[in-house]
Amino acid sequence: MKKITVVIVGMGFGKEFIPIYQKLPNIKAVGICTRNPETLKELKEKFNLDDDLLFTDFNEVIKRDDVDAIHVVTPVPEHAKMTLASLNANKHTACTIPMAMTVADCQAIVEAKKRVNKVYMMMETALYTREFLYGLKLADTGKLGKIQFVRGSHIQDMSMEGWAEYWKGYPPMLNGTHAISPLLRINNTIAESVVCHGSGQLSDDLAKRYNSPFAVETATFKLKDSNVVAEATRSLFDVVRQYRESYDVYGDKMSFEWEQLQDEQHVIFDGGENAVRMEAPDTDDLLIPEIADFTKRERIDDPNHVSFLQGAGHGGSHPHLVQEFVAAIVEGRDSAVDAVLAANYTCAGICAHKSAMKGGIRVEIPSFD
Repeated sequence: MKKITVVIVGMGFGKEFIPIYQKLPNIKAVGICTRNPETLKELKEKFNLDDDLLFTDFNEVIKRDDVDAIHVVTPVPEHAKMTLASLNANKHTACTIPMAMTVADCQAIVEAKKRVNKVYMMMETALYTREFLYGLKLADTGKLGKIQFVRGSHIQDMSMEGWAEYWKGYPPMLNGTHAISPLLRINNTIAESVVCHGSGQLSDDLAKRYNSPFAVETATFKLKDSNVVAEATRSLFDVVRQYRESYDVYGDKMSFEWEQLQDEQHVIFDGGENAVRMEAPDTDDLLIPEIADFTKRERIDDPNHVSFLQGAGHGGSHPHLVQEFVAAIVEGRDSAVDAVLAANYTCAGICAHKSAMKGGIRVEIPSFD
């Protein structure tokens, strides 16, 4: 059995992945990297980590020949730099969303991945929530019938204490993958072009940070080989609403709508005026037994982390992400969210923001194939 040593970089919600990796049969050892020595010491004791795999400097991680894979869970501005460094050091690489902040960096990662022939995976939680996997099964089994329209949203108040300074004024669609990727995946396609409009006005202090004035950005995407239009809306500041990270899908046989309020339950429409509230079932049956229980909310290590105070524990997605990343390495194949696909999902949002800033012109999304 092939055994892998993985190092997780970034111990915000990154620490949630430590026990999941430790349970996988194909994992030889798990290391961590964080700039805070006290956090390093605390997590070493909590998870019984090997002294030789504790790092405070990312540059030391990529030098190690015995490290097979790196999982990046750091602030957004560091994603492209760390991903490229990891790939160029010949490491299998996973990274939380988004892939990068520019089209050029996405292209560079695609090229690096092809050059070194290692696994890359964008760890998009929205594609592995119990709610999305439920809808995807409805689509794949034909229960939805012909999909006619999809809509996604990611509405969040990032003025809440605990978010890093760089988030202040962050343009909504510049990191739009949570709202966009489920819409593309459920149609089994990619985005070709986008028209996006900005709405409202941020406070002057927020607007000047990225020279981006909009409180809300709403985009419509033309999909490849499809007559379906996808609509996505995102806001981060100066909008009052409970956290919502949602998708809706409308078919000619059945439709699914995300709950309006947290814990209110979702809605299935199955004909005429019929509407039934429901909870998406757990997804533990899709996982190997060793990590199946990590879909449960009670397995979140730090429920007070800001990522979980807003976000409902990422919908039980973490073990699915780990299982897919490691399986791709062991089986010698591309991951389910490989570099080419991740670049499209990420650049769909980047190009949407560009469209909004240019008054809603249509912007073509680069091809990375």
